[in-house]
Amino acid sequence: MTEQEIETIRQDTEHWLTKAVIGLNLCPFAKSVHVNRRVRYVVTESETPEALLRVLAKELLFLKRADPEEVETTLIVHPQVLQDFLDFNDFLGAADALVEDLELDGEFQIASFHPQYQFDGTDADDITNYSNRSPYPTLHLLRESSVERAVETMPDTDSIFETNLATLEKLGVEGWKALGLKP
Repeated sequence: MTEQEIETIRQDTEHWLTKAVIGLNLCPFAKSVHVNRRVRYVVTESETPEALLRVLAKELLFLKRADPEEVETTLIVHPQVLQDFLDFNDFLGAADALVEDLELDGEFQIASFHPQYQFDGTDADDITNYSNRSPYPTLHLLRESSVERAVETMPDTDSIFETNLATLEKLGVEGWKALGLKP
C-alpha cells in the first residue's frame, strides 16, 4: 500500500469513529478519548492472520508501555486480511489467546468491528449489525482500567446495547448512508 492509501484508510476509520461511534453515541465513552487525541490508529499491511497476530502482539506491548494520558486505546485496521467475516470471527479466538499468552488478560481486551459484522440470529442486512460495522476489519484494543472507569460513570451500561438498537432502527440504512458511511 502507498502512504496515501494508508492515510485514506486511517481517515475513513476516523470518519466512521466520529460519525457513527461518536456521532450516533454508539459508545458513550469514545468521545473524550477521541477529543483528547488518545486514540492510536495503526493501519497494517498484514496479508495473513499470522502477520496480523504479530502486529497485535506488538501493539499490545506498545499499549502496555504507553502512558494512558497519551495513548489510551488502539485501533488496528487491517484491510488486506480477514475480509471474510467468518474468518475474522474465527481469528478472534487466536487474538484472545494471544492476550493470555502475553499475560495481559485482565489488563486489555479486544473489541471487534468488520464491514460484514453480523450478530448471531440476524439477517446480513439487519440495521442492528451496523453497531459493529466499520469500513475495514478492525481490532480495538481497550485497557480494562479504562473500561472499568467508564462503567463506573454510567449506572446502566446494559442499556447501551438496547439504545444502540433503537438508534439504528430509527436511522435505517438510508440514514446511515446519509452520514457518508458505507452500508
